[in-house]
Amino acid sequence: MPTDHLDDLRAKARYGRERYQLYKAKAYGQQPTSPARLRELQRASEQAEERLRFAEAREQAADHEQERG
Repeated sequence: MPTDHLDDLRAKARYGRERYQLYKAKAYGQQPTSPARLRELQRASEQAEERLRFAEAREQAADHEQERG
């Protein structure tokens, strides 16, 4: 898997995590927030993290196969 793809997934995971954390912090403030939006951001963040973990595991497995072969 190209490293550009992994870098892109890392950036998307970081972006999703940061958006979720910022909105969660906003919920403690005075501005109105939506529980549905918070759940949506949390879900998007978790999905991005899962895609990254899956891609990294595939990369690691491919590297391991190359070492064996």
